[in-house]
Amino acid sequence: MNLDAYKNCTLCPRNCKVDRTQGKLGFCGESATCSISFIGPHFGEEPSFTGACGSGTLFFSGCSSQCFFCQNYQISLKHDGRAITPAELLAEVKTLIRKEVHNLNFVTPDHFWPHVRNLCLALREEGIRIPTLFNCSGYQKPEKIPEYAEFMDMFLPDFKFAEPELAQKCMGDARYPEIALAAIRSMVKEKGFLEPWDPSGDRPAKRGVLVRHLVLPGHVENSLKVLKILHREFGPGIPVSVMSQFQPMPECCKRNELHRMLHAKEYEQVLALVIKLGFERVYTQELVEKTAFLPNFNDPDDPFPGNKDRTRDGG
Repeated sequence: MNLDAYKNCTLCPRNCKVDRTQGKLGFCGESATCSISFIGPHFGEEPSFTGACGSGTLFFSGCSSQCFFCQNYQISLKHDGRAITPAELLAEVKTLIRKEVHNLNFVTPDHFWPHVRNLCLALREEGIRIPTLFNCSGYQKPEKIPEYAEFMDMFLPDFKFAEPELAQKCMGDARYPEIALAAIRSMVKEKGFLEPWDPSGDRPAKRGVLVRHLVLPGHVENSLKVLKILHREFGPGIPVSVMSQFQPMPECCKRNELHRMLHAKEYEQVLALVIKLGFERVYTQELVEKTAFLPNFNDPDDPFPGNKDRTRDGG
């Protein structure tokens, strides 16, 4: 496969221009050797993606965003994972597909895009057809979205921050709001809104965009701004997933930032605006003390406890 994109790397908005083919690490913390933390069926995504048999997830090590509160910090910040060759990746993905997952879900794939593209081409050459999902932070180069869209049927971007100051504090780039909005615009232009829209999961989605937003404790105003921007840009029909699952990670305690759970009143305030603005396609979450899908990537079998409680019929 062609590794040229890893030389003088500009795959993400950081434009760190590191030659990752020489073993040097980009801002994402990764070289040109693909690193995977988990490949398997996953039931922690929205029902539109998990259906009855699960979403076929590939969790890559590293991340271009580097949010200090990331619930996947073991892989995004600490880079837990294993090196995998293109041939091994193809073989493991084919095994995953045989488990009848509803899609291939590439989680934070942009810094390993040459490997993902190569995999998708190999599947096409073998005549293997399955919906593909680009599951990302929203911190993607808008000009690269059309290239992604050649191989991806669906996009699942975050829109984390509407406030540049909060973006700067959490992931070190105040440009995040403008970059993410431009990227999402391009995703919607390429693929439209998520379809079919069936929150029951009986008819898993096959194409389009759904935008996620995680409500952060003490930053309700940021969430309200996110919703207003999405409504202004795309109207009430844009599918959104408004999440309450924030849990403090180790770095939160070290920094004394975002070191508490979300309060019910905070989440209710955000949901009130969802209703007021008339969003038509919305996923919400119950506010619980601990989600069954908080990952532990040190688990050799499956990092997500909630997956173990699911069966192929979704029971």
